[in-house]
Amino acid sequence: MNININKVKIVVTIPLENVEIVRKAICEAGAGIIGNYTHCSMSTKCVGTFKPNEDANPYIGKNNQLEFVEEEKLEVVCNWDKVKTVLLKLREVHPYEEPAIDIIPLLEESLFL
Repeated sequence: MNININKVKIVVTIPLENVEIVRKAICEAGAGIIGNYTHCSMSTKCVGTFKPNEDANPYIGKNNQLEFVEEEKLEVVCNWDKVKTVLLKLREVHPYEEPAIDIIPLLEESLFL
């Protein structure tokens, strides 16, 4: 079976106060399109942890101190040819110095029908 990846799912965690800015920016850059619908996304509240080292410039927290932050995990689908544009926009508006971003290849539903 020959499988081509045409879409990915982009998953990123964001502080609660920044979710709508990031969602709007990445959807306007081309993510979140499903059929005849745009701005499609799913988010889940979660708690993120991190410990910035002495060279970090944290948006939240203090260097060398473990932080627990209420965040939302935002998920959107994205066509392969838009991924670079969407990621550049995401990093431009995301407040974190190092946002946690997952890029997951998606299989076409037609492979299973």
